[in-house]
Amino acid sequence: MRIDCHTHAFADKIADKAVSFMSEYYQISVPHQGRINELIKLSEEAHLDAVILLVAATNAEQVNPANNWMLNLKQTQTDSQTVRLIKFGAYHVDDQNWLAEINRLREHEIPGIKIHPEFQQIDLADDRLLPFFEEVQKDFILMIHVGDPEPSPNNYSTPAKIRRIMTLFPHLRIIAAHMGGYKYWEESLDILAGRNLYLDTSSALAFMPDSLIKKIVNKHGTDKLLVGSDYPVITPAKGIELVQQKMDWLTSNDIDNILGNNCAQLLGIA
Repeated sequence: MRIDCHTHAFADKIADKAVSFMSEYYQISVPHQGRINELIKLSEEAHLDAVILLVAATNAEQVNPANNWMLNLKQTQTDSQTVRLIKFGAYHVDDQNWLAEINRLREHEIPGIKIHPEFQQIDLADDRLLPFFEEVQKDFILMIHVGDPEPSPNNYSTPAKIRRIMTLFPHLRIIAAHMGGYKYWEESLDILAGRNLYLDTSSALAFMPDSLIKKIVNKHGTDKLLVGSDYPVITPAKGIELVQQKMDWLTSNDIDNILGNNCAQLLGIA
């Protein structure tokens, strides 16, 4: 199977604003629309079987509307019968109704939840998150953004903070985005690589030295590496191409696992 584990799309009324925000925050060009129909079209062109669609809430008031949009998004709205949408829900630490939202995601068999500490102003070391981690550790996958354009030990998300969460909640299934931390790759190599969590390739491979990619992959192994495009930053096809180019010493079987088989196994759809 081929699965892009890290994509974003937005409701039409906020898509332009959301894409502009991403571009300004990361100081990069975001050339695509961030709309679901474009995502599916590009995924079909990349011959994907599925994509994980991530939604996030930048404040507590956005949690319910974000989850409503995600839950009401029908496969038929995409005009695609070939690319499966695997939806992850939203959470925010300030949401007073967070437990009801988690239970609603359970009722709809949503397999995962996205956290973006920088955008949401949630420090991963904040103990207010502990009840949430306790609640979701048995039945959800957590996609956690890690890293920042201006690295600092005080950033909301760092590999060290991921390690702390793993120590406190060893049964959590975590995908640490951006190879364990955008611009924190040396720290990711030191303290995350080789541990029992997943790393995705989104917004990482194009910015990392090839030698560091090889060190992380060789230490972590290939069974917990997942391809991610971070669409609308790049296309799913480009995400696949980067894996094939930057990890060209791996076997074809290893590459196939990174490009989808590992994610299928994590999701239980292998």
